[in-house]
Amino acid sequence: MKNPIPHPGPHAHAGNTVRRTMVLVMPALLPATVYGVLLFGWPALYLLLVTVASALVAEAVSLRIAGRPVMPFVTDGSALLTGWLLALTLPPWAPWWIGVAGAIIAIVPAKQVFGGIGQNPFNPAMVARVALLISFPLEMTTFVAPQPLWSGQGPGLLAALDVTFGSGGSLDAVSSATVLGHVKTELGRGVALDAAQAGTWGAGALALGGVAGSLGETSALLILAGGLFLLVRRVISWHIPVAMLATLALLAAVAHGLAPDRFAGAGHHLLAGATLLGAFFIATDLVTSPVTRRGQIIYGAGCGLLVFVIRTWAGYPEGMAFAVMLMNSMTPLIDHYLRPRIYGRDRRGEPLVVADAAGRASHD
Repeated sequence: MKNPIPHPGPHAHAGNTVRRTMVLVMPALLPATVYGVLLFGWPALYLLLVTVASALVAEAVSLRIAGRPVMPFVTDGSALLTGWLLALTLPPWAPWWIGVAGAIIAIVPAKQVFGGIGQNPFNPAMVARVALLISFPLEMTTFVAPQPLWSGQGPGLLAALDVTFGSGGSLDAVSSATVLGHVKTELGRGVALDAAQAGTWGAGALALGGVAGSLGETSALLILAGGLFLLVRRVISWHIPVAMLATLALLAAVAHGLAPDRFAGAGHHLLAGATLLGAFFIATDLVTSPVTRRGQIIYGAGCGLLVFVIRTWAGYPEGMAFAVMLMNSMTPLIDHYLRPRIYGRDRRGEPLVVADAAGRASHD
């Protein structure tokens, strides 16, 4: 949408563009994505392709209906990345229509209805995930144990079509709870934490990612590597991820210290589920997060607090999508009270006092 109101200068352009930002995020996501496909087999690849393609089609149709140019926006990478991120948060053997429905929700009501990129108040991928989780809880909570590609355990190239586009195959035979879901269920039954975490879900398994979970969030190390790449290339700043992870870790450590049998420790919360994916790739969305550094720290801390509260006391074992959306709603309020300083004015908006060559003070 064109803005007919010219804003006063001075202006500075750092040379960054929407397309450049999206292009830099893609290689950061690639290692965790490839690993997810290798870990969960052909159905995971089919779901990823369906979700991304649906997001691109939904973007093109929405733009055409709105009378806006299609190619400049479809090719800027934003719709592709939305579909990609959404796919990484889905169960890897989810049916095709989950990917299609999620992509349409993310692009149409969560993004284009508000005016397109830069106008949406909530992260589109998280809006879609929450809507799918509430509407289709069975499909969104049916996870499978790792079925590595070419291992002979999972379906082949053609048999996987039946998993994604057909009857769903033999999901009951390979289904498995996620680490967060299993531990929350066991703790709810009164089982002590050590017994609930017993098995193959140690810190090493969580870091490497050989566990059941969503398509692209099982390998903490690969997601962390992608997040560090974004920090090094200055696509994101450290404020939101650090504030979020530190808050979550601090709360988990305190709770675990007070009641070690009832509350999981910091390592469990940091390595399991979508913690790192959310901290580096979702909560840092430039459109839906605060502008100032101080605001970003508050926003990140709020995300960490809400993730801990939802995981510990609410009905959902994960909580990342809900936490990010709730803090998205706080972004305008944070930006209102923590406004960036305007050039030539102090933080209260008053003109700066400057002195001329004769030493006479005047307002800038």
